[in-house]
Amino acid sequence: QVQLVESGGGLVQAGGSLRLSCAASGRTFSSYAMGWFRQAPGKEREFVAAIAPSGTRTYYADSVEGRFTISRDNAKNTVYLQMNSLKPEDTAVYYCAAVGRPGIFIIEKTYEYWGQGTQVTVSS
Repeated sequence: QVQLVESGGGLVQAGGSLRLSCAASGRTFSSYAMGWFRQAPGKEREFVAAIAPSGTRTYYADSVEGRFTISRDNAKNTVYLQMNSLKPEDTAVYYCAAVGRPGIFIIEKTYEYWGQGTQVTVSS
């Protein structure tokens, strides 16, 4: 069982930056692939970024490529999402997710564990 707790959300102006963190419980964090998803009001949850268990491979949605960076610190059981050049359309609840498999995963149903989400609001 893995428990995930996101933090770092908030209100920021367009063009600003935020860094989200997701702290995971358990001793086998380094064997889990991790992902970030987001859900805007009235929309379905969508993929944002994913990272392999080792941290050597990452993948991004086209909408955030070049602006967001996913990373992880396996010694701290934490995955991060650095968000730069934020836009109003990035406003959403951001969720981190984990699956106990090697690789990169962009499909929501692949993930086994989810955090409670953290709100990111970007004002224009």
